[in-house]
Amino acid sequence: MIKTTANKNKSVSTKLTPVEQEEINKIIAAGFFLNTSDFIRQAIRDKIKEYKIINIRNIPKEQAKEEIKEYYKTNDKAYVSEVAEDLELELELVFEITDELEKENQLEATGN
Repeated sequence: MIKTTANKNKSVSTKLTPVEQEEINKIIAAGFFLNTSDFIRQAIRDKIKEYKIINIRNIPKEQAKEEIKEYYKTNDKAYVSEVAEDLELELELVFEITDELEKENQLEATGN
């Protein structure tokens, strides 16, 4: 059951097994969370991050290359996966273009 509260947050009720509740209580008692709600909110946030859906744009390679060059101008260091995610491009395409930019001496790999 989901209810809407006055501040637009949703309230969700669920049932926990006694073992789950006991484990959560131990974690709360250890000081990691304020209460069960705090624990569940964080668990939900963590799960949402785990299943984050990334939109992939289908753009011409030359446009992607220009966007990647601009990205590196404003982000001195970044992993290729970060570039792909932030620009919503296929990871393989970003690797390919990054290699090209390195060969053209327009980009320098740091190895760190």
